[in-house]
Order: sequence, then C-alpha cells, then structure tokens
Amino acid sequence: MKARLMGLIVLFILVAVALVSSISFGIVQVPFTSALNAIWSFDGTYDQLIIRTVRVPRALIAAAVGGALAVAGCLMQALSRNALAGPEIFGVNSGAALAVVIVSIVMNSTALSVFTWSAIVGAGIAGASVFLLGSIGRESLTPIKLVLAGATINLLLTSITQGILILNEQSLDTMRFWLAGSVTGRDIQLFIAVFPYILFGLICAFCLSKHLNIIVLGEHMAQGLGERVFLIKVLCIIVIVILAGSSVAIAGPIGFIGLAIPHIARSLVGLNYRWIIPYAALLGALLLLLADIGSRFVLPAQEIPVGVVTAFFGAPFLIYLAQRRGRSL
Repeated sequence: MKARLMGLIVLFILVAVALVSSISFGIVQVPFTSALNAIWSFDGTYDQLIIRTVRVPRALIAAAVGGALAVAGCLMQALSRNALAGPEIFGVNSGAALAVVIVSIVMNSTALSVFTWSAIVGAGIAGASVFLLGSIGRESLTPIKLVLAGATINLLLTSITQGILILNEQSLDTMRFWLAGSVTGRDIQLFIAVFPYILFGLICAFCLSKHLNIIVLGEHMAQGLGERVFLIKVLCIIVIVILAGSSVAIAGPIGFIGLAIPHIARSLVGLNYRWIIPYAALLGALLLLLADIGSRFVLPAQEIPVGVVTAFFGAPFLIYLAQRRGRSL
C-alpha cells in the first residue's frame, strides 16, 4: 500500500518535471527565467508569448491526452480480456477521424473548434455501432464478439476516410498533419473546451475500477458474484468513447499509448484496477509529454507529429506482446 502510494507520488513529480521541460525546451530557445515570468509576470515579450500561447497549451494537452488514452486502453483490455486491445479496436479513433474529415469538407473549414464536436460525435457513433454489432446473436456482448465487431468497424471507417481524402486532395493536404496525431498549434481555449470531458471520463473510469476487478475474472463468475455485467460493459464503452473521442478531437488519432501503458502499469502494481487506472493515467501523461519533447528534436529545425514518435516506440512493443502471447498459446 505504502509502496504504491509512493509510486504515485514519484510519477506525479515526474509528470510535473516533464510539464516544465515541455514548456522550457523547443526549437526556439527560451531562458528558464523567461518561462517563469510568462506565467507569473507576463509582459508581452516574444519569448513569453511563445510560452503562453504555444508551449503551455501544448504541454497541458499532451498530458491530458496521454492520460485519457492510457485509461481508455485499460478499460478496453479489461472489457475484452485481450492484452493486445486498445482504444483503436473499438473504431473510436477511426470514427472520430472520419467525422472530422466529412465535416471539414462539408463546412470547408479546418478550424480545430470544428474538429472538437465532430470528433466526439463520430467517436460516439462508432462506439455505438460496435456495441450494437457485438450484441447481435444469441449470446450477449462477449469479449470475442466485441473484438471482432470493433476490428470490422475500424477497418471499414479507416478505408472510407482514406477514400474520401484520396478523392479530395485539398483536404488531404490540410489534414494529414492532424491525422498523424499532433498537439501542435492548439490554444488554451480548445484545451478548456475539451478537458471537462476528459476529466469526467477519468473519474468515471476510477469509479468503475472495482467492478473491473470482478469482470476480468470472467462473465459467469462475475454474474455469480452479483455483478450486473451487461451494465458495466455499457458504462465502460461509454467512458472509452468519451476518453478516446475527446483525445482525438484535440490531438488527432495517436496510437500505441492505450496499448502499451496498461501493461506497464500492471507490471508495477499487479492486477488491481483501482491502482492500475491512476498509474496508467500518470504514465500515459508522462509518456506523451516525453514523446512530444522528443518530436521537437528528431529533425533539425523541424518538428514531426507526436503520433509518429509514439508509433516508432510502440510498434516494437506490439511485436513483443504478440510474440509473448504466441509462445503462451
């Protein structure tokens, strides 16, 4: 108990250090004193404008999105009892991306405020489609049916998105950076608009953690212990949609955070989701902050989308998981 609490405190300190580092470091070198003055005594100088209007929102968004995607991954893996599951398997990311593409073409706008509401709506429709498709048949919403329904919806929506972008080259040029996953160019107002959804999803996920400890034992055992399994699954799906949809709305579809972080959290605290979820939230925030800092220095005098960095490190992790599970079969 004490060791786990100390671990949370250490992770919180590391996230705080990463936040400060994200605000301080970048292609444009800003003295640390100027970074502090931009927050406490703003005077409108160029360096302080960079800190206030670019780096502070970017750091806060990276931390919030990283935590949200990691917790969504925890719920997805617990719900499907599949160690290779992530928010992407619901088609939530691809549903949000497709909605953004369609709305941006119809409204002829690439404003991030438009992305926000359209992504959340698209994520909700995709999540509902997976739920309905997985519920068809004699049996209830089983993990295997959920995974198959999610994979089907994900492939369908991704193909439609790519087809639309190929037919509309102008939209492809303007949206390809967002579709790669990025926290660059967002302002504090966008963060303020989306953060309540993320916070609500994180609180709900923690409230569901006790029930997840029973759900992972299996449906029959959970029902025997008095759990309303179907209701818990529905609530988990809603929370996943909120967390993943809000993240895509503000940063685009960033992969591998929801896949990798739950495994790291479980390796640190065991199988108790009341500890896994807060650990995953902090680990996800830390990882995406570090990835965003790294994205500024991969290429000289140029930044790359943070989704590229997470994919670069996440792909080997996915291969490792697949091989390990293959040996255990």
